[in-house]
Amino acid sequence: MENKDSIKILVSNKKAHFNYFLSDFLECGIELFGTEIKSIKNHGCSINDAYCVIKNNEMFIINMNIAPYEKGTVYNHDPLRNRRLLLHKNEILKFNNRVTKDGYTIIPTKIYLKKGMCKVEIALGKGKKLYDKRETIKQRDDERNMAKAIKRT
Repeated sequence: MENKDSIKILVSNKKAHFNYFLSDFLECGIELFGTEIKSIKNHGCSINDAYCVIKNNEMFIINMNIAPYEKGTVYNHDPLRNRRLLLHKNEILKFNNRVTKDGYTIIPTKIYLKKGMCKVEIALGKGKKLYDKRETIKQRDDERNMAKAIKRT
């Protein structure tokens, strides 16, 4: 028997952690059509180039690619349409203040199922400079070399 509170991660944005300093993670719902959720459950989704914008006190996810459902008919969806995120007004205003004042970007980090509902985790991201990315690569290589050395002994 599966636990009702368990989550199943469907899509993860690994590039976001490399390209941005992430903070203020938030879980939100997403407005989807019937064939979109079926395609997401079949892992037909990509959020590598996706970002979020705020228009008219509503938050939308842009460039989220959901592949057309292979068993869909004329009711299939547009793969790159803008999808509305379901957030409270005060959460949207908080994110909007940080984006306009501090120069952050809103990045989706993962898509998962929770209690049968599709959720998106978003975060505020501050772009990394090239030297920050080099430092991240160096730390990753050092950790890998240490693990190899420990394995040999």
